[in-house]
Amino acid sequence: MPEFQTSPGMRDILPPESTRWRRFVATFAETVTAAGYGQIIPPLLEDIGVFHRVGEATDIVTKEMYDFIDKGQRHVALRPEQTASVCRAFVQHRPATPWKVWYSGPNFRYERPQRGRYRQFDQVGIEVLGANDPYLDVEVIALGWNFFKRLGLRQVHLHLNSLGEPENRQRFVTALQAYFTDNIERLSDASKTTLAKNALRVLDSKRPEDGEVIAGAPKISEFYSDAARLHFETVQSGLQALDIPFVVNEKLVRGLDYYRHTTFEFVGGTLDSAQNAIGGGGRYDGLVEDLGGPATGGIGFALGLDRTLLACDDESVFAATQTSVDVFVVDTTGGLEALVITQQLREAGISSDRSFENRSMKSQMKAADKSGAKIAIIIGSDEVEAQSFVLRPLRSEDQQSTIPRNELMTSIMKALS
Repeated sequence: MPEFQTSPGMRDILPPESTRWRRFVATFAETVTAAGYGQIIPPLLEDIGVFHRVGEATDIVTKEMYDFIDKGQRHVALRPEQTASVCRAFVQHRPATPWKVWYSGPNFRYERPQRGRYRQFDQVGIEVLGANDPYLDVEVIALGWNFFKRLGLRQVHLHLNSLGEPENRQRFVTALQAYFTDNIERLSDASKTTLAKNALRVLDSKRPEDGEVIAGAPKISEFYSDAARLHFETVQSGLQALDIPFVVNEKLVRGLDYYRHTTFEFVGGTLDSAQNAIGGGGRYDGLVEDLGGPATGGIGFALGLDRTLLACDDESVFAATQTSVDVFVVDTTGGLEALVITQQLREAGISSDRSFENRSMKSQMKAADKSGAKIAIIIGSDEVEAQSFVLRPLRSEDQQSTIPRNELMTSIMKALS
């Protein structure tokens, strides 16, 4: 066993899986930039206070953050999520609104590793700050839905809820606290601990022993103001107009404390029910204020890369593919010819590869076949003397041919077309 290995909950992403990760992010970027979203790249490290504003009662803040005192005696944390960082950037830089941004990259949470959940995990997401329009909620949800469709997923389900306005939510939480306290002996030990911190979080429990108690709990819809009810109804009508199916799930409260009004979750229909969320988000009016900015509406989502790719595997879509090149150069004259030709090809935008260490013709041809190249360029001493090369198709029945060296680019372009 090697002396050094990855830490628990961390892992190396190797080819071809790393190529699929890049394609995943590229597909997401294409989807959201078409709707006017620009990329933001927040730092991995933030002042720990940024994440304390997420909510002191969440496991993310109380138990899961990687935090430490740096050499300047600052208390910092590796980001456990990126919404708070985006809001901090908004407060710091004050861009024009509505500010529409997307992000990708790793986050860190010290939690128990399991299938589809790691201590370092990647997400993609979008955030919009500075607009309260319910149809913006619809646009955000639709972008996530369309991204999953572009990946080829067909068994994703959208769960929708609203937490209403802050005063609606507070009255709901008070009612939940009273209800669960009255029924505390029927709750699991874990939910009893959760209740002491935040009654709303008990609704997240998927433990069988909590199911009956949760089923009888008060419903958030009983506490909506007229404005909150209208906002939620408008979101639903907008989704219906776009033919995006959804179910209203009043147990959906999301994992962070900053959500208001619309909350939503994308559920992978093929995944285990205990860990089937592949992404989600909602409206978080008030978070910018908590970070020292002006009253600013906000909405966004984050999608988990690992679980989404597990769903892709289950549905046999968006598969990992081996990296291939267009041309492989076989040089039996020492390697200088291959060095020059591969450079010329790459400068012309043609992907190419070669062997090293002056290997035999047979070994180089095996490497050419393994590379996935469509054609091989073969150069031996006869070709060098005649200022020519042999062009051999590798993926067709076409015959090889000898081509003058000054026709290199035109011949390759024609062979690849």
